[in-house]
Amino acid sequence: MADESPDIERELQVLEAELKRLEAEYNMYFGGRLPRPPWETRKRVEGLVKRVDRMHIPNYGHKFKFNTLQTRFTTFVELWDRGQRSRDEGRPGPFVPPPRPVEERPAPKPAEKENRVVHVATFKDPLKEMEKLHALYDNLTEARRQAGQDSIPFHKFADLVKTQVEQMKQKGTGEVAFRVAVKDGKVALTARGMKGEQKEK
Repeated sequence: MADESPDIERELQVLEAELKRLEAEYNMYFGGRLPRPPWETRKRVEGLVKRVDRMHIPNYGHKFKFNTLQTRFTTFVELWDRGQRSRDEGRPGPFVPPPRPVEERPAPKPAEKENRVVHVATFKDPLKEMEKLHALYDNLTEARRQAGQDSIPFHKFADLVKTQVEQMKQKGTGEVAFRVAVKDGKVALTARGMKGEQKEK
């Protein structure tokens, strides 16, 4: 069994690198920088996931890493397919903010740049709470658009939320509240651990 570890470690490194490449290529595709979906890369990653899944993984750390990568791949495949369906049907999907006429909103006046909370959402496991994750992302993207800030790619946003939740869980927090707020005309996303029945308002 000890001889298998280097192979598993190498396979996991390749899988992680290919998955990052696939996420980047899908981002480029939905951003209009690739003419078609990255089917070849996706098929390669799918093959890697199946191959590692069939291997015996005695090491708990390797097993945890693989489960994380497998869950991430499955979640993003569902998201990508949803985005593709929306695109094929001419609807705004998770990667495309709904188009808005330029004249719909007047330019913010200095007096309107007061501090305000735009949206609050709490998470225990973001990958299993995709609806709340999308709502948080949509509110953050819209707030940044109004403030004249660039949007963040969804995969980077999802990774950030997932990492924050995992880090705070390690400190004993069961649930994490994320808040989109505007301060001095700038949009910020902050995270806070929930303790007991304390709620973020």
